[in-house]
Amino acid sequence: MATEQTYVMVKPDGVQRGLCGEIISRFERKGLKIVAMKFMIIKKETAEVHYGEHKGKGFFDSLISFITSGPVLAMVLEGDNAVSVCRNLMGKTNPQESAPGTVRGDFGMVTGMNIIHGSDSTKSAEREISIFFKPEELVSYKRTADVWTYE
Repeated sequence: MATEQTYVMVKPDGVQRGLCGEIISRFERKGLKIVAMKFMIIKKETAEVHYGEHKGKGFFDSLISFITSGPVLAMVLEGDNAVSVCRNLMGKTNPQESAPGTVRGDFGMVTGMNIIHGSDSTKSAEREISIFFKPEELVSYKRTADVWTYE
């Protein structure tokens, strides 16, 4: 089993629409384990670090404004190939291109308000987790259900 950790965030639009519980359920039912979770409003400086690769692009300021506009639910999820599993559950960045059954396909309409963010690689996951969580905030534990999820 290639156990990984990944960063997932329900964005302000998802929080405001009351989708946190539904989204968490989808990840848990798939077999992913929550190892950290935090409800927060992201400070502008933190948002600029998080989205640093987009600095200088035309949409950067509106992205920062949006992500800091209300509370988000930040999570660290763990499981076999967690990064790709989460990306598949989330759907494509553009909700109109996302398959039904994915978070974005079921709940999103436009790219600018696409409900959820997830790390796109293990390297990004490590970086993003370190932005939002201290190492001691990640909880290591064994779930008894894992024997029914993984070989």
